[in-house]
Amino acid sequence: MHFPALSPGQWLLAILAGVCVGLSKSGFTGISMLTVLFMARVFPAYESTGVVLPLLICGDVFAVAAYRRHAKWSHVLKMLPPAFMGIVAGYWLMPHIPRQVFGPVIGWIVLAMVAIQYARQFRPAAFEAAPQSPWFAWMMGAWAGVTTMMANAAGPVMSLYLLAVNLPKYEIVGTGAWFFLIVNIVKLPFSARLGLINASSLSFNLALAPAVFAGIALGRVLIRHVPQKIFEQILLLSAAAASLRLVWG
Repeated sequence: MHFPALSPGQWLLAILAGVCVGLSKSGFTGISMLTVLFMARVFPAYESTGVVLPLLICGDVFAVAAYRRHAKWSHVLKMLPPAFMGIVAGYWLMPHIPRQVFGPVIGWIVLAMVAIQYARQFRPAAFEAAPQSPWFAWMMGAWAGVTTMMANAAGPVMSLYLLAVNLPKYEIVGTGAWFFLIVNIVKLPFSARLGLINASSLSFNLALAPAVFAGIALGRVLIRHVPQKIFEQILLLSAAAASLRLVWG
């Protein structure tokens, strides 16, 4: 196998990125932004999206194996059609919109959704009907598709949707695992067509698979000891932190 020529420091960052993928797939979704940051230090920002995608799929496979019994397929099936439309839209937009412009837009929209979720905690009656309506699933699914295609940044979007429909923590992880496994596999040919995935990057992904598995194992231990309310706050705060990182780069 041919690996990219990297320094020991870059390999360390890449291994940390793999561990962060595993942790994010165990439910701690905000950590996924650390993966993006670490990989952007190892590869150019645009190319790093193609390096990260197979790692995410590796994490999805491990997460599905660990949490498959907890998935709520009704939510997966609601979100997939608009997500597929969003992926196509993101693929079309990628060559036309600079990443330095699109990143802040994603960040501000996710921040707005975090604010709405906090408002919902204090005034639940005002938002009671929205999460159950078909338009809500379509809006969130489409936005998840666009953001995952353009920036591998749909984790906070999906977390906010699953929080809004009041799923328990294990069902949040299991539902998200199946959703992202399907969505990320669908993204593969689009990323390959954009020249972001090749034999060298795939061999590099294979070398990092043990780091992803280590992250999943660590995440499974942590999530057992995190109460539901604290888990929900971690998701909200990590979504906000990820958004701020996109807004200010």
